[in-house]
Amino acid sequence: MSIAALIVAAGKGDRAGGAVPKQFAPLGGKAVLAHSVDAFLAHPDIDVTCVVIGENQQDLARHALGDRAVAAIVIGGAERQDSVRAGLSALASHGVSKVLIHDAARPFLSAEVINRLIAALDKSAGVVPALPVVDTLAHGHGTLGDTVDRSGLMRIQTPQAFRFDAIMTSHKHWNGGIATDDAQMARAAGYEVSIVEGDAALEKITHSPDLSRAHESVATVRTGLGFDVHRLERGKELWLCGIKLDHDFGLAGHSDADVALHAVVDAILGAIGEGDIGSHFPPSDPKWKGAASSVFVDHARALVASRGGVIDYVDLTLICEAPKIGPHRERMRARLAEMLCIDIGRTSVKATTTEGLGFTGRGEGIAAQAIATVRM
Repeated sequence: MSIAALIVAAGKGDRAGGAVPKQFAPLGGKAVLAHSVDAFLAHPDIDVTCVVIGENQQDLARHALGDRAVAAIVIGGAERQDSVRAGLSALASHGVSKVLIHDAARPFLSAEVINRLIAALDKSAGVVPALPVVDTLAHGHGTLGDTVDRSGLMRIQTPQAFRFDAIMTSHKHWNGGIATDDAQMARAAGYEVSIVEGDAALEKITHSPDLSRAHESVATVRTGLGFDVHRLERGKELWLCGIKLDHDFGLAGHSDADVALHAVVDAILGAIGEGDIGSHFPPSDPKWKGAASSVFVDHARALVASRGGVIDYVDLTLICEAPKIGPHRERMRARLAEMLCIDIGRTSVKATTTEGLGFTGRGEGIAAQAIATVRM
């Protein structure tokens, strides 16, 4: 007889906002759903893993799960209990004796919690992880009312573990309306549900700030370095940091030759391990002839976002004798921040010379160096 994991990922995630439901949103380099799936697949006592998704979420699920070896992906129903019942029915043919039912919106599941739940099933038909309520509780409707005695109150989490026959019976005979979890259904069927220690990391992602906090807890900081050089030629336009400057000389290149933005793009690509600007926009491709370098910045920013990352800071240094960068510095910072969709306080633009030495000192070209910090 096997132990199964049933992950409920069928919600629409409206309260969290975002382009996709929260369970498919990127988090630490993979989908929220994938975190729970990986926790169960890595546990030696879990034999079968089943995922329940919503109608028309098949493509999202396939992208989120990749080649992970889940036993089944099942379409759920209108309410959570309908989705769980569909998953239980799919597991019935797998010889399951125990099942752990988990919400995909709780991605940080530890092996220790799984261990405690499985062990407790030797003595109980159902087990839930829980934490004591530590905040003051009170009634309130615009103004503060009387406090509520919190002794004995618990915050119930998932996964919730059950003997398979017990939870199947509980679902079949449930007639109490919408159930917020499976434990109350088991109790209504007459089964005793015990409690084991939960985990503060198992907080549920419900709203957008919850997802932001989850990002902060798993993010790793990466740094990329970019460097570029372009030759100065009389009569060409001079673009630096997305701003056209009045100058007798401009920079030569296949695109608009914005040496500042090219260095920034290379720094961002380096931070996420995506090669360099030339591998994404080959100078041999006529498509990019004369292209605005803001297109390259947009591409790099989108790559970071697609991996669930955030651009934290960009520091740019321009190396030239002329033009003078100081009068344009704040405009450059503002334009850079606009293109990166970050606050201007997270950008820096500096300039220096080489004291008349080398090609920049002779006014033959402009060099740029950039460092980008990315959290992923």
